[in-house]
Amino acid sequence: MNIFIADILGKEADLRSDESWHCAKVLRKKSGDTIYLIDGLGNFYTGRLELVTEKKCRALIIEGPRKQPEASYHLHLAIAPTKNIDRIEWMLEKCVEIGIQELSFFTSRNSERQVLKMERIRHIVESAVKQSLQARIPLIHPLKSFQELLQFEGADQKYIAHCHLGEKKEIRQLQFAGKKTLVLVGPEGDFTLAETEEAAGKGFEAISLGQNRLRTETAGLFICQTPSILSP
Repeated sequence: MNIFIADILGKEADLRSDESWHCAKVLRKKSGDTIYLIDGLGNFYTGRLELVTEKKCRALIIEGPRKQPEASYHLHLAIAPTKNIDRIEWMLEKCVEIGIQELSFFTSRNSERQVLKMERIRHIVESAVKQSLQARIPLIHPLKSFQELLQFEGADQKYIAHCHLGEKKEIRQLQFAGKKTLVLVGPEGDFTLAETEEAAGKGFEAISLGQNRLRTETAGLFICQTPSILSP
């Protein structure tokens, strides 16, 4: 099943330029064909194509909206991109397929990557949404500094995953259902001790992801799947 992202205007749906090109040029859809649409906000639609060009496709809504059920939790994963961007892109795709509501990227003291192509990130996220037959596109924030991220106030609970010694909560003991949860995952060289102390001062609690030391992207994926398993 091919799904297209569209702007829904009453009974009409306008596909974005990149989606229109794929619809007309790659899939060779024609006027009168039935297509399946999402608005990125959690709604599915069925449409009948009225206009088909490589630059613009428009469909008449013939069914919908049908709401995608919402998860019982809201997970916001904030992660430092790896030097090899392929690894973080792989993680991103899998997290979206499993189901994640919000993503942030940041740089910290030990970060080796200081630049991120957000347009490519957006494309990976949207492709994963369509591949996994979802209708809701996660909120993606642009790259920012660790200090900027610490100022985030839109979470009910905030955690930081690091490898330093000290008292930590086990991630399997956390309560995700009915809450907005922000979790920080550091770069390949981990957070510095000073950064963990700074985060603690901003209300972030340290969590353990188990006995094994995980790569950055593995930690991100592990965190993403935990509430999907533990929450009803």
